[in-house]
Amino acid sequence: MPEARDWLVEELQRRGVSRRDFLGFCGVMTTVLALPRTAGAKIAQAIEAKEKPTLVWLEFQDCAGNTESFLRAGRPTVADIVLETLSVDYHETIMAAAGHQAEEALAKVVAEKPGGYIAVVEGSIPTGANGAYCTIGGRAAIDIAREVCGGAAATIAIGTCAAFGGLPAAAPNPTGALSVADAVPGVKNLINLPACPANAENLVGTIVYYLTFNRFPPLDRHRRPLFAYGKSIHDNCERRAHYDGGQYVEAWGDEGHRTGYCLYKMGCKGPVTYQNCPNVGWNEGTNWPIGCGHPCIGCAEPDFWDKMTPFYTHLAGFPGFGKHSNVDKVGMWATAGVAAAFAAHGFVQLGKRWKHKELEHQQVYQSPANSNAEPAEKAIKETEEGDQA
Repeated sequence: MPEARDWLVEELQRRGVSRRDFLGFCGVMTTVLALPRTAGAKIAQAIEAKEKPTLVWLEFQDCAGNTESFLRAGRPTVADIVLETLSVDYHETIMAAAGHQAEEALAKVVAEKPGGYIAVVEGSIPTGANGAYCTIGGRAAIDIAREVCGGAAATIAIGTCAAFGGLPAAAPNPTGALSVADAVPGVKNLINLPACPANAENLVGTIVYYLTFNRFPPLDRHRRPLFAYGKSIHDNCERRAHYDGGQYVEAWGDEGHRTGYCLYKMGCKGPVTYQNCPNVGWNEGTNWPIGCGHPCIGCAEPDFWDKMTPFYTHLAGFPGFGKHSNVDKVGMWATAGVAAAFAAHGFVQLGKRWKHKELEHQQVYQSPANSNAEPAEKAIKETEEGDQA
C-alpha cells in the first residue's frame, strides 16, 4: 500500500477499527452529502490517498457548544474525526498542551503550512475597545483571526455566532461582536456552518467533500453548504402532513401535541429555516427537536436571536400569504377557496352541457335545404373534446 495511506492504515489498526467500520463511516458521509451510494467507495479511496489534513480550531466569544457537539459526534465518533480523518494541531479545549506551548503549536502551523491547513472558528469576534473583550495569550481575537484565517486554505465558521454573530451580536451588541465574514472580510474559501450548535456531521461532511473532490461544496447566498442547508426544515419535516391538513398543536400537552400535530402555532420557525436536522438528526440520528415535540427556533438563520424571538410565538406573517395574515385566517380562506373552486368547476361543466344540448337541438330540427349540420356537428365534437380535457 502506498506510503500516503500508511497513516490511515496504522491508526485504523491501532484503534481496533475494522475496514468494515471505516467503509461504514464513508457510507454515512455519502448520506449526509446527498451523494449516490456508489460515491462511498470514492470517498474511501480519496481519504486513504490523501495526506492527513491539518486543522486548527479557534475559540473566541462562544459558549463552546460547537466543541461539545464535535466531541459528542456519534457518526463518526470524535476518535474517528481526530485520528482517522484529521490532524487537529490546535484546539485549546481538547489539546494536551497549554499556555505558551499551545500558542507555539498554532504559530508553527501558520508559519510552516501557509495555504495548507483548514481553520475552524467558533464564536463571534468582538471588535469593541480595540478587541479587549476577548484576548488569548495577550493577543486580541480579531488579530489572531486575521492572521490564522488569512493563511488558511479555507475557513469554516462553525456555529451561528461565528457564521452570523449569534447571541453576542444581538442588539444592543455591547462588545461590537461580528461574524467571521464581517470581522475578516475577503477571507479565502469561507464556509458557514450555522446552528446553535452546529451538527458535527455537517462539519465532517464538508471536510470529506473537500478530500474527495479537491474542492469545497456548493454554497447558498449565506455561504452555507447546499447539502446541509439547501432545503427548509418545513419541507422535510415529519409533521408536514399535519401542517398541510390544518392540524396544529394548540397548547402544550394537548391531544394534538401528543399525537404529533404541527407545531407552527407554538412558535415553530421551520418554514423559514434551512438546515438538514430532519434528515441527519442528533444523538446518532436518534431524534431531533421537532421529533421530541419542541418547535424549531430558527438557529441556523442570520440574526435569529433578534428575528426569531419570542421563540414560542408563531411568525407574524404566514409564509407565502403576506405579513399580516395568520394561520387561522389562512385556513378559513383556504377552505372557502377550495369550495369556490369546486363550485366554479361545476358551473362551467353545467354551461358546457347546456351548450351541447342546444347544438343537438339545432341539428335535429334544421331543414335539409338550409342545413348547417356540419358546423353544428363540429361544434358538438369540440364541446365533447373540451369535456374530456
